[in-house]
Amino acid sequence: MTKWNLNSKRKKTGGLLKKGRKKKRYQRARDYLPSHVGKKVVKVKKARSDNVKRIGLGLNEANVMIEGKAQKTKIIHVIENPADPHFVRRNIVTKGAIIQTEIGKARVTSRPGQSGAINAVLIDRTMTKEKIKKK
Repeated sequence: MTKWNLNSKRKKTGGLLKKGRKKKRYQRARDYLPSHVGKKVVKVKKARSDNVKRIGLGLNEANVMIEGKAQKTKIIHVIENPADPHFVRRNIVTKGAIIQTEIGKARVTSRPGQSGAINAVLIDRTMTKEKIKKK
C-alpha cells in the first residue's frame, strides 16, 4: 500500500476541505526500511534530480570522530535510541542513537537510512589512546 505525504482533509474547525487537485507523484512516501547492526547491505534508490539515496539495511562499521579525527570502528550493539525504545532490542540505528563500538560509546550524527553510512561522535571512551593509535 502506497503511503502519501498529503495535507489534512479537514479544516481547523473540523469541516471537510474540498480537493483542489489530484495526488501528485512527488507526494508519495517510501516504505520505512530500518538500518540494522549486522552484515553490510546497502540498497541504492533513485531520488529526485538524478540523485541517489543509499539505504543502509545492514551496517557493521561506524566512522567515529575522536578529537577532530575520524576512525573507522566496528559496532557491537545499540545501547539507546530516543526515536523508539523498541529499536534497541532490534538493533536498529537512527540519527541520535547511542551505539557501543570497540572504542566506546558514540552518538550517531548521520542518517543511515538516507546516506548508507554511520557517522558518530565519541561520548565515552573505554579504550586508551595507545590502543587507538596501534589500530
